[in-house]
Amino acid sequence: MNYSCKILAIGGSAGSLEVLLKVLPHLKEEISFSIIIVLHRKNSSDSALSDLFSTRTKIPVYEVEDKQSIVPGNIYIAPADYHLLIEKNISFSLDFSEKVNYSRPSIDVTFESAADVFNTDLICLLLSGANMDGSNGLKVAKENGAVTLVQDPETADSKIMPSIAIKNNEIDHILTPDQIVTFINSINV
Repeated sequence: MNYSCKILAIGGSAGSLEVLLKVLPHLKEEISFSIIIVLHRKNSSDSALSDLFSTRTKIPVYEVEDKQSIVPGNIYIAPADYHLLIEKNISFSLDFSEKVNYSRPSIDVTFESAADVFNTDLICLLLSGANMDGSNGLKVAKENGAVTLVQDPETADSKIMPSIAIKNNEIDHILTPDQIVTFINSINV
């Protein structure tokens, strides 16, 4: 399984932080793509999440700023209380419009935006969570040629989000956290 990838977009909610903290330490240091992480979290202006992730990986981690260019080899985290959009010029845009699936940032918004720009060079991964955010974004991504991944619900702290995504979409791979590490490390090899 060798997929062409410029962006790996990861979305999650309840229970997904634990998965990421298990996965990040095992990722290769040198990656040829960008990782964008969208997590449902409380509104706060601190950078505790990017600081936490930075202690778990040697890949540079940044909390996204509006109009920031997307550079391969980095991890970008959606800031709390903003939708994260990808622009055609390969930069980020932050949006404060109404919540989608009771969430801002919304995983659907980011997956759909990334699919519009990256098409077949996109891989979307949906992790543990307790609502239906991400399911429609995976559908749009798949329609645009992206590879779609979902955490195996049996390994998720909150099974609702991955279960709904699997029920409503044709998913390319359903993966355990260990399989997620192996998959990510095989991208663009």
